[in-house]
Amino acid sequence: MTDTKGRSRAENLLDDVFSALALFSRLPLPVHAPRGAETAWAWPLAGALIGAICALVGGLAMAFGLPPSASALIVLSCGVMITGALHEDGLADTADGLWGGWDRARRLEIMKDSRIGSYGVVALILAFAARWTAISALLAHGGHHGAVGIGAALIAAGALSRGGLPGVMHLVAPARPDGLSVHTGRPDRMGAIWAAGIACGLALVLLGWTAFAAVLLTLLALLGLAVLAKARIGGQTGDILGAMQVVVEIAVLFACM
Repeated sequence: MTDTKGRSRAENLLDDVFSALALFSRLPLPVHAPRGAETAWAWPLAGALIGAICALVGGLAMAFGLPPSASALIVLSCGVMITGALHEDGLADTADGLWGGWDRARRLEIMKDSRIGSYGVVALILAFAARWTAISALLAHGGHHGAVGIGAALIAAGALSRGGLPGVMHLVAPARPDGLSVHTGRPDRMGAIWAAGIACGLALVLLGWTAFAAVLLTLLALLGLAVLAKARIGGQTGDILGAMQVVVEIAVLFACM
């Protein structure tokens, strides 16, 4: 978070948040100066904002008298529209590549292919079903946090599912010399620590004791997928990171039920 010449520290921090939102969403944003991997500390803030918007939409749907099941579908649709299905695309490519190829080269080739295969379709169906189930339950019963359960859960899930990615990118080398992961750059250690710290702090404030279960599940999901990716393709890619976001989001939402 070093100052850029001629700009105040506050301006740099705000640019980092805008850059994080530009990376993870299609929201209209002011003109800003992107700084690549240096913005990694702000990724959980971007995730929290995306989660907050989805929670607001879900709350409005319930206020208009829609049942939890329909409101949950609207929440999911809102998330897909905000992110442009960025993470879902990564999940589908990851499922196709890791299980559809016989060797590292073929797996990477499949993951780069824009077409979706049977593994990808199944992964998307299961992922949407899992999130719909959790969000429906939270809208219906409020989880462990009463009436604000859905808001707290979606904001915490958004933050944790993106706050752990800088650490993975710092510790695990890219599997290929090009792609989104390489283009974005590798966050440094302090950026990864800040991102994880902000994500965990938000989770603790929002979820209370449930945050410990959410963080534990986040670590297990990230570790499991990182080990799998390292074994099958030799490292991480943008698709792997997208899959991690979806899996962690599901884990956190289930922890909040």
